[in-house]
Amino acid sequence: MTTISLSELEAQLATLKQEATKAIATANTLQHLEELRVAYLGKKGQLSQVLKSMGQLSPEARPRIGASANEVKEALQEAIASKLKDLQQAQIQAQLESETLDITMPGVYRPIGRVHPINSIIDRMVDIFVGLGYTDATGPEMETDYYNFAALNTPADHPARDMQDTFYLPDGNLLRTHTSSVQIRYMEENDPPVRIVSPGRCYRRDTVDATHSAVFHQLEILAVDEGLTFTDLKGTIKVFLEEMFGAELPIRFRASYFPFTEPSAEVDVQWQGRWLEVMGCGMVDPNVLKAVGYDPEVYTGFAAGLGVERFAMVLHQIDDIRRLYSSDLRFLRQF
Repeated sequence: MTTISLSELEAQLATLKQEATKAIATANTLQHLEELRVAYLGKKGQLSQVLKSMGQLSPEARPRIGASANEVKEALQEAIASKLKDLQQAQIQAQLESETLDITMPGVYRPIGRVHPINSIIDRMVDIFVGLGYTDATGPEMETDYYNFAALNTPADHPARDMQDTFYLPDGNLLRTHTSSVQIRYMEENDPPVRIVSPGRCYRRDTVDATHSAVFHQLEILAVDEGLTFTDLKGTIKVFLEEMFGAELPIRFRASYFPFTEPSAEVDVQWQGRWLEVMGCGMVDPNVLKAVGYDPEVYTGFAAGLGVERFAMVLHQIDDIRRLYSSDLRFLRQF
């Protein structure tokens, strides 16, 4: 059996300390440092292998080697701890440098978006009516026959349905022809007084041309309270049109017909030397009030509706409604 002397063990410990210290100093990653810790100080590391030879020494020599081994262990632990701190700080610094925004670098150009002319007109209209005390209300675009027609005093055999021929779905529902259905839904859930503005997309089976589209946008208002008269309706429309067109324009009301209002009227404004039809309106028919549980002997109301595309075409001097749906950037960038 090969024996080992005290001087040989001391020499091994000195060599181990020197090699380990040098290796730890050159470690460049946290993972590498951890591998060195395990290789030198782990349970099966080099220091443990050296200490296994202590059994061959005399009882008097063992304490001396034990003390030397502890000194080596402490020295290596301190070296590892110091190197660990340096590597962690370096890692943090590298992360900060990689994530730091250099404000002196040239920016990446991203074109500024624009509001579509239809959305812009809707926003402008809603702002006016909200300023007059109205609440913005919305509803589903897929409607039932009841909300789109029957509750608005237009039963199945009513000839007025021909004016609003729409797209019917296999389940018996349909795509709404106006946002008046929102008014019915709102009144069913709210007691008077009511003042709402309801913008939204509508659908009718129109032949598409320069002034007609099968898909279009409407905005309607509804006011129900005690004592409302046609005079209140005229005053509201007058204020709205003056805000939209930016001037006090000549306005006229022409008698017309809508199944859900009585009396009903078309509204014209004198624009650029000619009369231009811009909206329809009227006093809410008592049958509509009854359909939602309002007492027509106590409450009266008025409603008005307009085509958003018509206003967009007039205010922006657009000659063809189809331009509003073409997604042509050359056109849209003008707004």
